[in-house]
Amino acid sequence: MPPLHLSPHPAPRRRWLDTLRRWVDTSAAPGAPVDGERVDWLRAVPFALLHLGCLGAIWTGVSPVALAVAAALYVLRMFAITAFYHRYFSHRTFRASRAVQFFFAVIGAASVQRGPLWWAAHHRHHHRHTETALDPHSPVEHGFWRSHMLWFLTPQAFRTDLSRVPDLAAYPELRWLDRFDTLVPVLLALGLFGLGAALQAVAPQLGTGAWQMLVWGFFISTTVLFHATVTINSLAHRYGRRRFDTRDNSRNNVWLALLTFGEGWHNNHHFFPGSARQGFRWWEIDLTYYGLRALAALGLVRDLKPVPAWVLERARS
Repeated sequence: MPPLHLSPHPAPRRRWLDTLRRWVDTSAAPGAPVDGERVDWLRAVPFALLHLGCLGAIWTGVSPVALAVAAALYVLRMFAITAFYHRYFSHRTFRASRAVQFFFAVIGAASVQRGPLWWAAHHRHHHRHTETALDPHSPVEHGFWRSHMLWFLTPQAFRTDLSRVPDLAAYPELRWLDRFDTLVPVLLALGLFGLGAALQAVAPQLGTGAWQMLVWGFFISTTVLFHATVTINSLAHRYGRRRFDTRDNSRNNVWLALLTFGEGWHNNHHFFPGSARQGFRWWEIDLTYYGLRALAALGLVRDLKPVPAWVLERARS
């Protein structure tokens, strides 16, 4: 019997297949063990393509309607990330119905910042180990680029540790959304492409089209949204003022607060993360909190946890 001719490189081929499966299904079993601390460049390909897609503006040009859609999607998704992924799922600072929490979880997933369970699990871990070697995105421990974006491109950061979010894992719809987190961004991109094509057909005077709407509404808006969000990891532990003497290097930064709808009041947050409000003083603009107040007035959320009086008494200014 002639010898069997096996592939000389079965491991790399299997790793490619495993990676492709995990692009669309995060629960897919991992392949051969790899260094969990190193960036998995193969798994990071979609992240790189997101940035490269922004270059399409060179060919598509821009129009007022494309800019308006990009800005609106930035605002809507930033609110979903800051109000729900962060203040609700991660810290439980207010209450919402099951339908409302899923609705905003879907919008958050459209931000291409993974699913709500993944986001909350890593953020809770960050608060538990802030500014230590176990904090995956501490600029003090790991430097700017690692804290800004490279940390979540490592094998150990891709998985969702459900033991950190047992309260959220009780909802099967959230587990499903976390498992297939790429589905929502793909649907958003297709929807924007279709919107641009429809506008080009029925209102050509707007000067937009399918590819322009895709580039500005999805690629550029999403990339700007991502980098604005993660400045809280890379910059808000470096630059700004420290009102409270916390165990970490968190700081309040008014410019980051404006960019991220209130998340830049980061020293406030690290001193007391249990409040739905992060701008503790009246003059500290917190757009996310204002949005939550509006939702509370409509009866969509309730029981927004306030800043206790003892916290304000401990403040330096």
